Amino acid sequence: MADERDGEPRTPRGLDETDRTLISLLQRDGRASFTALAKAVGLSEGAVRQRVQRLLRDGTMQIVAVTDPLDVDLARQAMVGIKVSGDLHAVAERLSALDDVHYVVLCAGGFDILIEVICRDDDHLLQVLNDDIRGIEGIVSTETFVYLKLAKQTYAWGALTR
Repeated sequence: MADERDGEPRTPRGLDETDRTLISLLQRDGRASFTALAKAVGLSEGAVRQRVQRLLRDGTMQIVAVTDPLDVDLARQAMVGIKVSGDLHAVAERLSALDDVHYVVLCAGGFDILIEVICRDDDHLLQVLNDDIRGIEGIVSTETFVYLKLAKQTYAWGALTR
């Protein structure tokens, strides 16, 4: 099954046990040194560096700084359910281009697309909803779910090691 991100077709590749362990370790500590990673998986530092660089280059993983939105003056987060008439891909592309939209997913169920927005405050959220999102051609309706408190957020998805 091919995945498309950034317009480039991607085909999932098989990961061996070492790749899975490296990804798992980096999910816990993205700043781990190649030396520490090498010791953990029993390879040379050079071999680990090559594997990590390949995983990054292939788009299998990213290493990024994750901030708490509240700590950077972004106090209002919301999930927006969107119903679409017409081409879902075109609407998703337009939504993806918006700076305040950080997550876009085409889905099945009561909504065609779910997005996550992160804003400074309620006025900013209203501006994004009214001026940016609702004006996109093909959007029929939206329903906004404002976050009151984030109970859990993790980026260590699934048990990568078997």
